[in-house]
Amino acid sequence: MNMDLLRRHRLAAVLAIVLLVLLGAGGVVAAARRTGDGGSGPAAGAAGVAEFGPASAGSSSPSASVSASTGPRPSSGAAAPPARISAKKGVSVWAFPGLAAALTDVRASWYYNWAPARGNAAGPSTVEFVPMIWGAASVTDANLATVKREGRVLLGFNEPDFADQANMSVEQALDLWPRLMGTGMRLGSPAVAFGGADAGGWLDRFMSGARTRGHRVDFIMLHWYGSDFRAEAAVGHLRGYLQAVWNRYRLPIWLTEYALISFSGGTRYPTGEQQAAFVRGSTAMLQSLPYVERYAWFALPATGDAGTGLYRDGTTPTPAGAAYRAAA
Repeated sequence: MNMDLLRRHRLAAVLAIVLLVLLGAGGVVAAARRTGDGGSGPAAGAAGVAEFGPASAGSSSPSASVSASTGPRPSSGAAAPPARISAKKGVSVWAFPGLAAALTDVRASWYYNWAPARGNAAGPSTVEFVPMIWGAASVTDANLATVKREGRVLLGFNEPDFADQANMSVEQALDLWPRLMGTGMRLGSPAVAFGGADAGGWLDRFMSGARTRGHRVDFIMLHWYGSDFRAEAAVGHLRGYLQAVWNRYRLPIWLTEYALISFSGGTRYPTGEQQAAFVRGSTAMLQSLPYVERYAWFALPATGDAGTGLYRDGTTPTPAGAAYRAAA
């Protein structure tokens, strides 16, 4: 996907990752996916594969479990929150005023910020943080020690198939993968920007190489952005993609970025109600699929014209945010 509007943020993300490495990580700086300065801005064949190894922590089986919880009552007129918080539902974040309050209010069970540590994008202790090793420059002793302190599950490289993101060859990713495996953490595949189900695509070649080398991959990470703003159609497109990926790899899926955005002829967003309708349909679908283990909307902060964001501050959801909060 050619994300022209986000190109400047992605360039800054690369600079932030380099800065993170130079500072030795240490939990001091957390670079968000598409921004510098510690994550303060916004950021896109044959069925079945042999076992890639057991998870080191937790279960690698698809899960649709939920955990009991109660939360703040919504403001008058807002969609009512569910009685339970879904163990699947998460969000991607970067630092913005009200982050911790918004993470609580949206009723997410987990979050991530494209970095090894929470840094200045720290949420409440009741919401699980999941660290990431963003790219090749992030594979350092300091960062690998940090992720072990910060979480129990580790997310692999971010869009290595995309020049504006991690921009890694399959061979480079495979060569570095044992360093990530060495953490002993449950480990997600690199998250490709597109083509996760394509025979001979980046992810397919990585998974084939991992099998050949005996590398462990515990679940598949995916990104998806839809340009059809009709909710029912978009939900169908997303479900078809997830099913095709499941059919190819037969591993649990984490959908770590998704939303409706059109990049055809410039960047265009749906209306607030169109995005909200897609949120309602997609979350219900994702909850129903046993092989989808977790999902995370892109993203929690709503800046400028809101775009795909869920919260303008700690207590003010967009229409999509109200719908996401209400998702069971």
